[in-house]
Amino acid sequence: MVGSKQDLSGGVYPVILSGGSGTRLWPVSRSLYPKQLLPLTSSRTMLQETGLRFAGDTAYASPLVVCNNDHRFIIAEQLRAAGIDGFDIVLEPAGRNTAPAVAAAAALLVKRDPAAVMVVLPADHAVADVDGFRAALGQAVPLARAGRLVTFGIKPDTPHTGYGYIKRGADLGGGAFAVERFVEKPDAETAAGYLADGAYAWNSGIFVFHAQGYLDELARFRPEMVTAATAAVDGGARDLDFFRLASEPFIASPSDSIDYAVMERTDKAAVIPVDIGWNDVGSWDALWEIGVKDADGNRVSGDVLTRGVKNSFIRSETALVAAIGVDDMTIVQTADAVLVAPRAAAEQVKDIVADLKRDGRGEHETHVRHFRPWGSFETLDLGPRFQVKRLVVKPGQRLSLQMHHRRAEHWVVVAGTAQVVRGEEELTLGEDQSTYIPIGMKHRLENRGDVDLEVIEVQSGDYLGEDDIVRFEDVYNRDPSETK
Repeated sequence: MVGSKQDLSGGVYPVILSGGSGTRLWPVSRSLYPKQLLPLTSSRTMLQETGLRFAGDTAYASPLVVCNNDHRFIIAEQLRAAGIDGFDIVLEPAGRNTAPAVAAAAALLVKRDPAAVMVVLPADHAVADVDGFRAALGQAVPLARAGRLVTFGIKPDTPHTGYGYIKRGADLGGGAFAVERFVEKPDAETAAGYLADGAYAWNSGIFVFHAQGYLDELARFRPEMVTAATAAVDGGARDLDFFRLASEPFIASPSDSIDYAVMERTDKAAVIPVDIGWNDVGSWDALWEIGVKDADGNRVSGDVLTRGVKNSFIRSETALVAAIGVDDMTIVQTADAVLVAPRAAAEQVKDIVADLKRDGRGEHETHVRHFRPWGSFETLDLGPRFQVKRLVVKPGQRLSLQMHHRRAEHWVVVAGTAQVVRGEEELTLGEDQSTYIPIGMKHRLENRGDVDLEVIEVQSGDYLGEDDIVRFEDVYNRDPSETK
């Protein structure tokens, strides 16, 4: 954890940014469970795939992940499940874009290792050629040690209008070039010209630089960001597996990206053109492009039947989806939402999410299944004065010792063995056994076994909101006001 591992003088530290919400991949990606936490390109989540790019290579330290408070337990669990050891997780009090987030990570690393080199990369991008990625890092790290701020430029194969571009300048040797300029997302005609020119590359958002060097350059252009990030680190504190940045100074930082704050201003920027099978997985259409397709050009997953369908992306999570006679479509089904759109309208999905948020609807934020540090729950039925939930408690985990002012609960064990605190009683319940928790009674549910504990919970009362909870003990150190 931060400050607890042996110093690696001049070590190379992966810094994974996991603060995005992935609105273009709604309804699968939600703000409390965004795309980097989902298995979209393989059986592993995007975050796990990102961390595993460095696995088994002693040239790199364990990763440092920067994320928000809501995702912290899920991220820690996913890293452990992938066998990624020694990781650090830094919690942002609020989103301030990539420049302040990376500044905080840099300030932390400099305290541990003044010569640290950072490999900064998003948690939600796909890289098909991991060996090629590592080879490019082998080129980038010496440049970073020599004072360059290096970015990877993706060799374009289409005139894509959804990416920013980098124009390379003077040849620095070893496959690297000085950056002549960064270019905003172009129109189709301009993008075609960039592709024909051959001197332009897509901006990958992957950076390699000396941690102190980044802070020094940021201080030249946005000194208030460095002041805020340093104060947030100095005033931060450990919390279980996490390092919490001090809230007030970090929130005081302006919000800006690395590109705008530093890379477009510095004279030390370098670019290494690479062809590593990179994709930002920024839309359903991007997933269609990189996925395995059938003979009709369709990429389908889940329980899907098609007839006369071509060049479409169809995903089902909980129900049969049947499609007939459509071309170039995106159809995505989840337990509580269905998206139907032309593939060409992929960028407009974010507008639906904005509408949901504006209207106060919960589908932009959460799934039917809600994740907690102890496991998960999902609502099976909801009506006036009652709610039925399915709880899954992971082995070795337990809920807080708690009580509710306005609801009673009836627990029925359907799988595993439950240890229950019920007032002054302690009970052991096996399958098909149950207990009742009256309003106002302290209680706790725990799984001491080695398989998942599954419980059906029937709630009754005049108010069933998640904020009706008083915690007396909590092994996860959650704030008393935190319902997640």
